[in-house]
Amino acid sequence: MDLDQFAALRTPEGSAALAAAARVAGGDPLTAAAALRSTGLPADLASAALTQAELRRRAVGKFGPAAAGMFLTRAGLEQATRGVVAARRAERLRAAGVRVLADLGCGLGADALAAARAGIRVYGVEADPLTAAMAAANAEAVGLAELFTVECGDATAFGVDRVDGVFCDPARRKAGTGRRIFDPNAYSPPWDFVVGLAERVPHTVVKVAPGIDHALVPAGAEAEWVSVDGDLVEAALWCGELAQVPRRATRLHGKEGPPVDASGSGRVPCWQLTGSGDAEAPVGPARRFLYDPDPAVVRAHLVAELAETLGATLADPSIAYLYADAPTPTPFARCLEVTDVLPFSLKRLRALLRERRVGRVEILKRGSALEPEKLRRDLRLTGGEAASLVLTRVAGAPTVLVCRPVG
Repeated sequence: MDLDQFAALRTPEGSAALAAAARVAGGDPLTAAAALRSTGLPADLASAALTQAELRRRAVGKFGPAAAGMFLTRAGLEQATRGVVAARRAERLRAAGVRVLADLGCGLGADALAAARAGIRVYGVEADPLTAAMAAANAEAVGLAELFTVECGDATAFGVDRVDGVFCDPARRKAGTGRRIFDPNAYSPPWDFVVGLAERVPHTVVKVAPGIDHALVPAGAEAEWVSVDGDLVEAALWCGELAQVPRRATRLHGKEGPPVDASGSGRVPCWQLTGSGDAEAPVGPARRFLYDPDPAVVRAHLVAELAETLGATLADPSIAYLYADAPTPTPFARCLEVTDVLPFSLKRLRALLRERRVGRVEILKRGSALEPEKLRRDLRLTGGEAASLVLTRVAGAPTVLVCRPVG
């Protein structure tokens, strides 16, 4: 899509095309396109409307019902913050006293809109003209244009003396190709500028990839990893006055957008585990109950802190499975009861599962080179029972644990 096509979608004819596209989207794209063209719509307008309708359908998982009125690009949607994460961040910024925020690299406006819903005045800066125009349109669509305004320009040139908080989500994909950028110095804005914001604005938050090297976390910053319903979705660096602890793992609930908005009507449900990030969990034997930690806990290097709350140990110092003698409810790990601990042997495992009439297995693994789908085929399962298999190492030895879920 280009700016001319976007402008056409903003006309009454374009609005009608979007409504018609929403009615036929989700099925065969060729049939949908033919149905729209049969109404007399120009081909380019029909195509643009169908693209938006399909993107809006996909966006529900991130933005909830608000997606129905948003304008989106494929790349922008992929990189946009989930609504529940943005709402939680806005809540924390507001609680810290931020009243005027710069969103440098605002994209389609996901974070800026959440902050505006929280009553924060937001100035967005976006380098891409089409994305900037869509962000402004999204603010209008949800009635927040007075609190969120967008300018198309260079984020590094924005005068941050106008604000008391900064949020920056540097582009980590190459413009035009969409390829991931792994060198932080090639981000846009570049990494040196991004981390330097903390020296200029006392409340600075930087969104980063979940796989960020801990060595890149600036001294004194809080590094937070966030999961939504068990999926690791992002990491953020809380700098200056916003830093509270060295490391934080946050688990949020709700894939269908924010469960509440950030306007003060309620809090986003979340669970948080904090610590130094450099503690080591004790090591012991495999025990009756196995805990598979949430990926945010693992990436934040907080497995030792979780182990302490569970009275658990590792069976191998390099593998983040925890073991305990009793099940303890926790939002930070899934618990399985271990029924058998076997040195890995395909023949022996196949015989055990056949004896127990296991015909369905889920396969988890850490520290194993085995391919789960190949193992599933090789097991030649039959029967009506189910089991969980954990491929791992215990005291350095390849091991398979046969388990069942704990409610």
